[in-house]
Amino acid sequence: MTNKIRTNLVAITDPRSPAAEAYRTLRTNLQFSSSDEPIQSLVVTSPAPQVEKSIVISNLAIVMAQGGYRTILVDCDLRRPSLHEIFGADNDQGFTDMVRDAAVMNEPPVQETEIEDLFILTSGPLPQNPADLIGSRKIDGVIQQLESMADIVLFDAPPIMAVTDATVLGSKADGVLLVVRGGATRREHAIRAKELLEKVNVRIIGAVLENAPADSMMGIY
Repeated sequence: MTNKIRTNLVAITDPRSPAAEAYRTLRTNLQFSSSDEPIQSLVVTSPAPQVEKSIVISNLAIVMAQGGYRTILVDCDLRRPSLHEIFGADNDQGFTDMVRDAAVMNEPPVQETEIEDLFILTSGPLPQNPADLIGSRKIDGVIQQLESMADIVLFDAPPIMAVTDATVLGSKADGVLLVVRGGATRREHAIRAKELLEKVNVRIIGAVLENAPADSMMGIY
């Protein structure tokens, strides 16, 4: 794990910082927002590519595990996967192998991390057509298998306005969390992303604002 990437994992490197506390607040907000309909599988995405959603989901996964939740973090960004780099994990086998191979489906190649109760499932070899793979009927089985192994499964998905992957995956999971970046995400892009999700009846849990002013707290809006 490179120093540059690791410094962004504030839940590990600076657990007493306001940023780390913001992630714990996000964890609490997720728990209360889903009291009537518990969330076991959550897709985290962004409207457009310039948002560091993978760092956000990684920190969220860490605080989830630190809170006692057995957590599996899955890289479903099959165009620009990054979780294996963030956590220094092997990416020879992963999510795509589960979809393609029944034997791998039965024994998912999740990897331990240095955080107790946090496991990572990397992307695996990238397919020629990610949309077809994400839209496969086998995805339902993948989600069910991972849910049977954890308290919560977090899926890192590509930006909504770039490709359809996140929308399709969101329709199969318990909900979607949108990450927007202060000073970068255009309002019309956020609105359009919300409309695309609602069009296919995806449950939108809320939105997370990153790069907010120092006196603001990250949370669900």
